[in-house]
Amino acid sequence: MTAITAASRLARLRNLAVTGLVTTGAAAAALTLMPATAHAAEAPKAAPAIASKAIAPAGAKGAANNLDGWIKQSLAIMKAKGIPGTYEGLHRNIMRESSGNPNAQNNYDVNAKNGTPSKGLLQVIDPTFKAFHVAGTANSSTDPVANITAAANYAAHRYGSIDNVNSAY
Repeated sequence: MTAITAASRLARLRNLAVTGLVTTGAAAAALTLMPATAHAAEAPKAAPAIASKAIAPAGAKGAANNLDGWIKQSLAIMKAKGIPGTYEGLHRNIMRESSGNPNAQNNYDVNAKNGTPSKGLLQVIDPTFKAFHVAGTANSSTDPVANITAAANYAAHRYGSIDNVNSAY
């Protein structure tokens, strides 16, 4: 048995991850937030720190500037606006769509080819973001809290809740 160096182990894990994405198909890796076929988001260039998945109370003024904090801020806004959704539902969909990278952008699917790439944590296209933007959040589809909240608002209108979304839609 040969020794495996850290570098070769990392390279092997990367190959397995890419193979897994290809095997499961792009639809399982991207959420376009439009009733069109979705494809995998571009690989994150630099993922932000991702905090614990533990449920924390909503009410997130001053929450950390990381995935956990963005979800908590969004949940507080969603609660105030009557938009259903849970931490688990948001986190599950974010991890599938962008691996927690707020700068993720899909430049490969039909939306991108039509000039409207999916962006942000929940891979929202600009027309969907504009239609479901929630007042009180930034007017930018790549702002983490605005992206999460608009996507959850869209999912609530189309599927009843972000918790009901278990694949690309």
